[in-house]
Amino acid sequence: MKRDLQKLMLLVLAGCAAAMLPAQTSGKVTIYGLKGPSGVGMIRLFEEPPRAAGFEISVEALAQADLMAAKFIAGEAQIGILPPNVAAKIASSGKKIQIAAITGTGMLSLLSADPSVRRFEDLKGKTVEVAGQGATPDYVFRKILLSKGINPDRDLKLGYALAYPEIAQALIAGRVGLALLPEPFATMARNGNSSLTLVGDIQDEWIRLYGGANYPMTALVVDGAFAAANSGLVKTVLESLDASVKWVTANPAAAGALVEKHELGLRSPVVAAAIPRSNYVFISAAEARPGIEALFRAFLEFAPASIGGALPKDDFYYIPR
Repeated sequence: MKRDLQKLMLLVLAGCAAAMLPAQTSGKVTIYGLKGPSGVGMIRLFEEPPRAAGFEISVEALAQADLMAAKFIAGEAQIGILPPNVAAKIASSGKKIQIAAITGTGMLSLLSADPSVRRFEDLKGKTVEVAGQGATPDYVFRKILLSKGINPDRDLKLGYALAYPEIAQALIAGRVGLALLPEPFATMARNGNSSLTLVGDIQDEWIRLYGGANYPMTALVVDGAFAAANSGLVKTVLESLDASVKWVTANPAAAGALVEKHELGLRSPVVAAAIPRSNYVFISAAEARPGIEALFRAFLEFAPASIGGALPKDDFYYIPR
């Protein structure tokens, strides 16, 4: 993740030039989602794109967050999904993008195939696989370990060599004993290996540390100039996204079928089983700001440059007109 962000920042100068172009007020607009779990909550938009007068709206899923970030930096995207920290890093470099809503909050599970590990304190001397070095799961886990008196750099080993699907398969096959996984990969692992147990509750631990807000993992981000010129369109998109999240949480099986239909890279049964544990939400930027800033403070503690060295300014948060 750190190397990807460094590469993306090389595009910022070109992106600043693109930001000077007139804001689009009609024509074709693409809402960009991400393949994998980040796209699940917005799946109804893939099936039925929002409608707004003067615009032809389509929805497209990109394979990775760095591809999404590159589109925002280059001025090629106006609306899309990003991890909040990636959005903050881009904004810190001069590109006016804003978080409009949080679409997914914490959905991490610490899974154990090791009978000697039943609580966080038992992790000392162990190896835990954590996909996404330098990303939200990594820093959330580190903060929780520190709160338990465990030094993540000295008291245990954190492994970063495997991607989420590979970790799930390694847990199923017994090649890995401990892992931190997001949904739906945690459900995938538990379905494949019934002996796996949960160690603590990552979300409850975070809420205890930070006083009531789960940590955000995905956000709907808008280009600032575009959003200012097209508040009606953005309002329509936000309303459609809110409705999609509500529909997904109420209809896991149907949502799983749509995820597979639109080729987001996940199987329908796994998605359906994981949705009740997945914390898909719709929280406006204004309401979500305290929770976002709590997460950003963890990034500032471990890797300040990863969000630009400081908390984002007020205009990072989109306020509808």
